[in-house]
Amino acid sequence: MIATFLIQDGVTNGAIYALLGLALVLLFSVTRVIFIPQGEFVAYGALTLALLDGGKVPATTSLLVCFGAIAFLFDLWSMRRGTDARTFLRSLALNLVLPGVIYGITIVLAPLALPSVAKALLTILIITPMGAYIYRIAYRPLADASVLVLLIASIGVHLAMMGLGLVFFGAEGLRAEPLANDNYTIGSLMVSAQSLCIYGATIAIIVGLYLFFERTLLGKALRATAVNRLGARLVGVRTHLTGITAFTLAAAIGAVSGVLIGPITTIYYDTGFLIGLKGFVAAIIGGLASFPITAIAAIGVGLVESFSSFFASSFKEVIVFGLIIPVLIWLSLSGGFHEEE
Repeated sequence: MIATFLIQDGVTNGAIYALLGLALVLLFSVTRVIFIPQGEFVAYGALTLALLDGGKVPATTSLLVCFGAIAFLFDLWSMRRGTDARTFLRSLALNLVLPGVIYGITIVLAPLALPSVAKALLTILIITPMGAYIYRIAYRPLADASVLVLLIASIGVHLAMMGLGLVFFGAEGLRAEPLANDNYTIGSLMVSAQSLCIYGATIAIIVGLYLFFERTLLGKALRATAVNRLGARLVGVRTHLTGITAFTLAAAIGAVSGVLIGPITTIYYDTGFLIGLKGFVAAIIGGLASFPITAIAAIGVGLVESFSSFFASSFKEVIVFGLIIPVLIWLSLSGGFHEEE
């Protein structure tokens, strides 16, 4: 009986880690960025949903407008030597008009008693554009830098986003309302509707990513960039577009993860870092390259965490993060040396 509950808890947590691991593999494959702040999107999403549940306008809307304004200034600087009106208007629409519209929609809808699904969709709408703005501000100027430089930039972005989370959300933890309150009995096991939402969303995102990469032109462009960035650029793939797309998808996945995990645990401004690291463990086990192995490894991480919290709760985090040590040793012994690494 206890093992059954532990397995259910492990699979539920592992599904969230799978989403984060997939986002990390996607970003590293396309942009060579080890995106440490992925967990911040989770925290922002969960806290945004919790504030919407309370009928408040979440601070992330103001943060979104600030990010958009900074990205617009970056575009203006890059256009200082001359540009066409179309490029200027596109930058204006994406960086100023879009966040302004989202801000206005949120002000109108936040006080209303919206259904839980509507508030979840509004949360995803608020968080998703942040990925594109963060790429434009922090990573696009460093697109051709080494992996080490991009890693240092990721550390800086993580610290900045965590500090902004403290400023905009405060130090108090929040918990969102469940998307569904029902419970179902399967044999001797009781499964909550929220857990089923997590399983369903994870499967849907995995299938959606597969169809996106296999069936769409933009998805194939991302695959080409992941295989050979220089070669993709030589055949006409705009690597800036693929970078923005990858970061936008990662932000959307983080927002969905926050919406799913917000009702089952109390989220603080810095909670996302620990959650993101566990997704990073799964991504490392997958070699930062394989989506299926990363998803399977994430479930394994969730199961290890669940059982270790029961049998050795004081060493739970040590055991989970210790999983990457034998993997790193194996990769270092079996992989060839690359100058860029």
